[in-house]
Amino acid sequence: MKSFNWEGLWQLPTASWESLQLGDGCAQSQLRAVGEGGASSYQLEYQLDWDDDWRLREARFGVENERGVRQLHLLADGEGHWRTAEGETLSALDGCLDIDIWPTPFTNTFPIRRLRLADGQRAELAVVYLEAPALKPVRMRQGYTRVDARHYRYENLEGTNFQALLTVDEDGLVLDYPTLFRRT
Repeated sequence: MKSFNWEGLWQLPTASWESLQLGDGCAQSQLRAVGEGGASSYQLEYQLDWDDDWRLREARFGVENERGVRQLHLLADGEGHWRTAEGETLSALDGCLDIDIWPTPFTNTFPIRRLRLADGQRAELAVVYLEAPALKPVRMRQGYTRVDARHYRYENLEGTNFQALLTVDEDGLVLDYPTLFRRT
């Protein structure tokens, strides 16, 4: 297992952080975040498992804040079909291969590794977007463009027009996500 740490930059002084343990086909993370606009803080723990092609297969989440503890356990078949561990089919997420968890830069690694884009190549995709502390999975459209081996342009295609030029390491893990995260 390798360890990676990020600090959250969306509020200064920095009050948010993530500590991730990365293994072959699995990751475990613990993060502490201050809600946007000064909202109360929460702690999120997650565990992700994926196949050799970086297609998510299982995701477990636990979030704790002043309202209590919330948990979620998702399963994916690697072909774009999702369900809860209790067996509930999540058909609104059909076609999504990747997951994007707020607030972590780690999940940007999934499309970066899975898509294997060439320099200048762009892809649009639907992902499962999961925002803590709510933990309610929704479908979101995103775009990724490989600028070069160390830079990818991320785009939120859901009307916010948010874009960021991500700097990544040789393994596709985010080093710098301007205004949001920096690896320490």
